[in-house]
Amino acid sequence: MPRKHENPHKINEEIKGPVIRLVGDNVEQGIVTIKEALEIAKQLELDLVEISPAANPPVCKVLDYKKFLYDQKKKQKEIKAKTAKVVVKEIRLGPNTDDHDFNFKLNHAKKFLEEGAKVKVEVFFRGRTIVYKDKGELMLLKFAQELEEIGKVEKLPLLEKKRMIMIIAPKKS
Repeated sequence: MPRKHENPHKINEEIKGPVIRLVGDNVEQGIVTIKEALEIAKQLELDLVEISPAANPPVCKVLDYKKFLYDQKKKQKEIKAKTAKVVVKEIRLGPNTDDHDFNFKLNHAKKFLEEGAKVKVEVFFRGRTIVYKDKGELMLLKFAQELEEIGKVEKLPLLEKKRMIMIIAPKKS
């Protein structure tokens, strides 16, 4: 038994109701009977599609249904492509990271922010280095201060178990 393909809209003979409001290109707009509307659509070699079934009378448009569906899919693809995908890059530091390594990682963070990615900066405390919590927080705040022209702090330094995390987002230009 062949499956009937379900359309999101009612087309041609599927439309029920005695009268409809007819709209479309190259068509005289107004309220007509369903038979007249089907006749007009047939003359133009197009389909009669129910656009707004809830309206009184229902609104139907004369158009090429396959082209209409194609255009709708195309629009939805464009919308999906335009939605921004948030990328989070991670940078790890230690509580005793020296200046050279700090600057090296800072340059990476700058590059990530310029590319539009968020940066998650993390100070990881190994073993007994947890006693240097304040040192780790100062390092994160210094990191944020160095990046303040191109990024803004989204989440301030917060200690979670053995790591202190801060998130920096790129500034909108």
